[in-house]
Formats: sequence, C-alpha cells, structure tokens
Amino acid sequence: MGSDLARSLPPRLRAATPWRMLATLPLAISLASQAQPYPVKPIRLVVPLATGGTTDILARVLGARLADALGQPIIVDNRPGAGGNIGNEVVARAVADGYTLLMTTPPLVINAALNPKVGYHPVRDYTPISMIASVPVVLAVHPTVAAKNVKDLIALARTSPGKYNFASSGIGSTNHMAGALFAHMAGVNIVHIAYKGSGPALTDLLGGQVHMQFSGLPPLLAFIKSGKLRALGIAGTKRANALPDTPTIAESGLPGFDAMSWQGIAAPAQLPAPILKSLHTTLINIVATPEMNVRIAELGADPVGNSPTEFAAFIRNEFEKWGPVIRQTGARAD
Repeated sequence: MGSDLARSLPPRLRAATPWRMLATLPLAISLASQAQPYPVKPIRLVVPLATGGTTDILARVLGARLADALGQPIIVDNRPGAGGNIGNEVVARAVADGYTLLMTTPPLVINAALNPKVGYHPVRDYTPISMIASVPVVLAVHPTVAAKNVKDLIALARTSPGKYNFASSGIGSTNHMAGALFAHMAGVNIVHIAYKGSGPALTDLLGGQVHMQFSGLPPLLAFIKSGKLRALGIAGTKRANALPDTPTIAESGLPGFDAMSWQGIAAPAQLPAPILKSLHTTLINIVATPEMNVRIAELGADPVGNSPTEFAAFIRNEFEKWGPVIRQTGARAD
C-alpha cells in the first residue's frame, strides 16, 4: 500500500520523500485519525418517548448544556413506541463510539423484566454513564374518592373489590408497576387502565373517568395544589420536596413500598474508557451547576449525578427488583 501511495504523489514530492516514510504513511494516518479528540462530530441523544414530556424536556435542557461543554451539536432523537423499547433497542445496537447516547428511564428495566424477548438486555447491552435526576411518583385520587389517606383507600378497595381503578401512562411504565405493587402489597383488587402517555391518563383522572393515578409528580403538582386532585402518598422512600406534608406510602401502612422514576444517560455496551470518562465528567459538572439544579427542580425532580459504577449497580438492582414483582402480581406486557 505504501508503494501505491508513493506512486500517487507528484514526481518532485516523491523524489524528496524517503521511501521508508512513504511506506509508513498509511499507519501514521490511521493512528492520527484514532487520536482525534472526542467529540469531532454531532452526538445523537435518543429519547425513547414522545416529545413534550418531562424526560424529553430534560433531555433538551441537558443536551443544550452538553453541546456547549463539548463543542458539538447534541441532536435529540425521539423514538417513541412499544413502551420505550424502540428507542432502547436503537441504542443497544448502535456503535459504541460515544456518538449515540440514550436518555434512560425505568421502562428500560421494567420492559425487559416483563418480556425477556425484547431486543436488548438492560444490564449487558449498555454502558451506564450517570443518573441525571430522580422523580417522585405520587398516588393521587379524584376528589370524589372518599379517601383522605392511603389507609382509607385500602379500606375502600377491600370493601369493594374491582370497583376502583388506576390509570397509568402505559404498560411497563413505572406508574403501571407502582399500581401493581400497591395492589399486591395491600391485598386489594384495583383495575389497571393503561393509556398512551401521562397526558391522556391525567385528563381522564381530572374528569373523574378513573379513580386514581400513580404518576411522576410534575404533571400533577398544580392540580394537587389547586384541590382538583388529592395526593395520598409518595411512592418513593422519601417525601417529595414539593409536597413535604404528603407522607410516603411506606409511612402510611405499606412498609417497604418503593417505586420511583428516574432519568439517566447511557451508551451502548463497551464504550471506550476515555470517552466514558469524558462524558461522565462533563455530565456531572453540568448537573452540579446551580442553574441546572434550578431547572431540574422546576421539572419536579431532584438532581443526582452519580458515578458509572453507581448507576450500573442501580440499574442491575432495579432489574432484579421488578422481576419478582412482575411474577408475584401477574403483570403482563400485553
């Protein structure tokens, strides 16, 4: 190949260039291309959900700051469908070069636990980089439901099996699994009604077509504060900063109840260590800024910014947690 390259050079340049140097030019060119600093082109951030939701908004806010820090455009690529499986699989099958990233959410692990035949494995097929934010999940009821707290709701549901229903943003969502876990732990029969997104579910809850909803707090907060909905409990392990007087469900009679929502950034498996380090350092520096803390809080979430090791352990634990819940509750993907 070196001699071919030499023959392609102009005569004067060929005569002035030592043959040994010409022979090593292809290798030198290859090494130089590999040594280019990351990134040198736009980065695609896949959001496995539709535009307009909390995850999409956070991805765009984060993407703008990531673009400024890295000096390359961040292209937010919404790939909704199949409860997030489409977008998740796109990234699982992408080249691990740092130019395709995933905005991860709980369905990454829940869908795989519901259906082992999804086109990815949440632990093996990704390089977790950092959790960006955690989002409190709230149990809210329509005011016509005669329950002032979680214990009241459990008593009502036990008295009238199958009468009460709960809305979720879709099968495999955290909201769906939170409701299934609640029914299982409380020993009640409440009917799951799956919607294509949080918006339609919230609309029917406000209209009284459904009795209750497990949902990320941000979309419901204004309606709770105005009295159009009643918050009975927070599904995570701690109270929400935005609703400090609302107890957790675990405090309210179901010890150990824990269902939270979260968003993070991951890449395809086997991301090179230098790129992982660069992305992680940049991301946690962004999350730590007061400006980003305020923006995350405005979305009703709490900033996190943990390490790749911590995020990987969290994803693994979530996957291991929801599998038994799904088997015990009989939750299904269809």
